[in-house]
Amino acid sequence: MTDNGVLAETGSDGGGRVTSEEALELHARDRPGKLEIAPTKPLTTSRDLSLAYSPGVAAPCLAIRDNAEKAYDYTAKGNVVAVISNGTAVLGLGNLGALGAKPVMEGKAVLFKRFADIDGIDLEVDTQDVDEFVNCVRLLGPTFGGVNLEDIKAPECFVIEQRLRQAMDIPVFHD
Repeated sequence: MTDNGVLAETGSDGGGRVTSEEALELHARDRPGKLEIAPTKPLTTSRDLSLAYSPGVAAPCLAIRDNAEKAYDYTAKGNVVAVISNGTAVLGLGNLGALGAKPVMEGKAVLFKRFADIDGIDLEVDTQDVDEFVNCVRLLGPTFGGVNLEDIKAPECFVIEQRLRQAMDIPVFHD
């Protein structure tokens, strides 16, 4: 950021300068943040709700219990990636901590949605301990179809990525 509040010059798309004031206004406008969770099925009638939740939810639960691969048929798992950080190396800003990194993780999740129609869920893990971080992500694994590690300082990021790839049965990457 420059002294006059300009964060950066944008590309040749005519966007011009991006100021701190504009960025803060965008992030606070309407509903704060950049993400929302929306249903993929109509939920307008009592029957819709009964099929989507109780008692209808029992059928896919039992199918998944009997065959874990069915989670990809009956849940959003295959189209959901976790965008996970502890905020120790954020965009050249350094260690902002887990919560300070949240806008970046939301931003990455929005990019997944906009450019690949993949639902990203941001998760900010409040630890710098490699073992705690790995254990947390590993335990959340059944929820996601993939894991994107983001803005974790080196060399810990490489250790975390390697250990998670060995421990999980879903893609894990760090960019």
